[in-house]
Amino acid sequence: MKTRFNWIFYRLSFLLGSVLLLTAGDVMAATDNSEQASLAKGSELFQTKCSVCHGSEGSGGVGMPLNLDDFLKTTSDKYLQQTIRLGRPGRVMPSFSELSDVQVQSLIKYIRSWKPEIKPPVYDQTHIAGDKEQGKQIFNAICINCHREEGIGGKGTGVTFSRPRDAEIIAPAIGNPAFLASASDQMIKKIIMTGRESTPMMAATSMGLTEKDVDNVVTYLRSLSKELPEHGHEHKPDAAVLTYESSYSLEETIDNIKAAAIGYNFRYIREQTLNRGFVEKDQENKNQYLVYFCNFNFLNQALSVDPRIGMFLPFRATIMKKGDTVMVMTVNPNYLCSLFNNAELREGCEFMSEKYEAMLEESTL
Repeated sequence: MKTRFNWIFYRLSFLLGSVLLLTAGDVMAATDNSEQASLAKGSELFQTKCSVCHGSEGSGGVGMPLNLDDFLKTTSDKYLQQTIRLGRPGRVMPSFSELSDVQVQSLIKYIRSWKPEIKPPVYDQTHIAGDKEQGKQIFNAICINCHREEGIGGKGTGVTFSRPRDAEIIAPAIGNPAFLASASDQMIKKIIMTGRESTPMMAATSMGLTEKDVDNVVTYLRSLSKELPEHGHEHKPDAAVLTYESSYSLEETIDNIKAAAIGYNFRYIREQTLNRGFVEKDQENKNQYLVYFCNFNFLNQALSVDPRIGMFLPFRATIMKKGDTVMVMTVNPNYLCSLFNNAELREGCEFMSEKYEAMLEESTL
């Protein structure tokens, strides 16, 4: 009887162990699948939301490079999460408040997957209480050279890739309210203490700073905190495209636009059919034209602030004839400027919108 009981107990134990092994295997497989799915979703989100500025592999462009070792070593997941959520009001980085928590975490996992050997740092929330005035003096003597007054950030965006700038990588806006809301005191201190290799940011000791000096700088930066704006972007103008109906023929409208643009200090570049290069020359649509002009002085100034200004410069007017109606259209710089989230562009975009509207009105009425 005892032998039979032992045999039954052995079989039950074996079966139970098999079930547990199979269950554990299923759980591990499900976990692996879940991780892969999350990573795939993060990759998809990054390519659609982030790559246009940060590059398809995070090497930078209009936006800052994200795949640098020292960036990943000193940047916490909490900072990345907050940055994605808040953006950088007044700078190029928009807020992605529409993303769910799961989507944000997928994005962060994907960013971390570039350098899986680098573990994300976790900072305590200990507040640094240094001397604000001493920190301000140090900042104005050293840091202001790159980060500019009150940490508003270097001119331009991201990585130098088309126009000469003071440094290969533009200094971030460390006085920006969203940066200060995202980065803890300890994280800011760590970055200043260690610097960031492959960027102009040197370690504190290379700049002759002590740990106490760094504490003072962090305290000064924290004093620059301002209330975050309610929305990441300003209100968008209603019209993305400026559209006018012309009182003239297609040929007369084109001539009028050329004369008006030159009168507003634009240099005529060329005119062409809208589908030139996409079809054989004898198949081009003679009822659809593009006319190009440019104010090169303004273009150079604008590109130094934000290379994406090339989306609406040089000036391009589209003239289309359908039946007896001739329409003239061009992009509305004010609308695009609101999408860029770059306060430095506001004045220039308003100037361009006024010019565009004046030229189109003069050409069509």
